[in-house]
Amino acid sequence: YGFQAQPMGYPGGFVVPPVQNQPAMHGTIWMPIPPSIPNCPPGLEYLTQQIDQVLIHQQFELLEIVSGFETSNKYELKNALGQRVYFAAEDTNCLTRNCCGPSRPFTIRIIDNLGHEVITLQRPLRCSSCCCPCCLQELEVQAPPGTTVGYVVQNWHACLPKFTIQDEKRMDILKITGPCIVCRCCADVNFEVKSVDETCAVGRISKQWTGLVQEMFTDTDSFGISFPMDLDVKMKAVMIGACFLIVSLSF
Repeated sequence: YGFQAQPMGYPGGFVVPPVQNQPAMHGTIWMPIPPSIPNCPPGLEYLTQQIDQVLIHQQFELLEIVSGFETSNKYELKNALGQRVYFAAEDTNCLTRNCCGPSRPFTIRIIDNLGHEVITLQRPLRCSSCCCPCCLQELEVQAPPGTTVGYVVQNWHACLPKFTIQDEKRMDILKITGPCIVCRCCADVNFEVKSVDETCAVGRISKQWTGLVQEMFTDTDSFGISFPMDLDVKMKAVMIGACFLIVSLSF
């Protein structure tokens, strides 16, 4: 299932103007709009065009640096050519962000270059401690919004961050295992994506080292997601959701 080849107004005040081809917007080049594909959720056509890697860059927030308060995070999602594929924004209130910290519930809305919301990530308030195995983290991925395509479920482990990627029927599709220590100096932090039996590595979610100054004084991180090119497009969307869950928990 996970490896079947596929045929080839954001709310809250953020507005993205329609883009028809790939002009530069403030120095950013958008990926060309792909044609509609039968049986593919609208907006996920971008993930079917020979894409096996997505790069996620958190945007710099000056207010957060000056005030020390956690602001609503925003991200650019790009392909390997540096073209923007999606834009993502966290939809939470100030009280939730600053009181609940890494365990906060959130909704992340991912929009395409036409300004359409194509993926919605919903994370309820849950525990992230290994001492509470009955209420670990979970994230639901909808594409389009309102239609569930999969889940990312945290698995209990005494020392390792482990997750399971599931389809919309709650069937296990992939496993994710991270390192015991997720804070490293001058090195990337890799979360390995494996088959369900964990015998075969099929991809990776990486927190990329961005330099000492940026790591110490800002909250703007960069992440990479690699997956098989012929992975089901819905599971590619769920892997993007898995990256955002790992980002919120570990970084």
